[in-house]
Amino acid sequence: MHTGTRFIVTCALMLGATTVTARGQHSAMPPGMTHEDHLAQLQKDADLKKRGTAAMGFDQDKTTHHFRLSRTGGAIEVTANDPGDTVSRDQIRVHLQSIAAEFAGGDFGKPLATHAELPPGVRAMQQRLRALAFRYEELDAGGRVRITGADGKAVAAVHEFLRYQIREHATGDSLDVSR
Repeated sequence: MHTGTRFIVTCALMLGATTVTARGQHSAMPPGMTHEDHLAQLQKDADLKKRGTAAMGFDQDKTTHHFRLSRTGGAIEVTANDPGDTVSRDQIRVHLQSIAAEFAGGDFGKPLATHAELPPGVRAMQQRLRALAFRYEELDAGGRVRITGADGKAVAAVHEFLRYQIREHATGDSLDVSR
């Protein structure tokens, strides 16, 4: 075999092996994280998604969550990724209407079921329930629950709850209060 041909064949084999190896790997490991910690995080994320689908009644991969902090509290927003996905849109709306009513009654069972722990801020929200309002709003591709606190302790509890959601769902939403 000619040296040039051998080189091309060797490169092609190396490229093929690299492609096969890359396909079998998972998402990039964050800097400073061990491989074992990364695998544990991937499993935690998969478990959260599975529990979330069961508790919320819609496919987590077909939807996007956002958690917004404001001076008076914040909001939970969920939308279908595909604007034409009316099934997910309608499931989101049913879920968020239910969440607004349940939270107003002090029932935070769905966040507990989703996260397999009671999120921070929930106990304080339950204690300050009379100082909180939960209002459902329809969005084109889903819905929103606005949470408004009438005093500083209630607002602080809402912020604690929403910051936890931002971290757990890895939404990338700001942890800072918007004006």
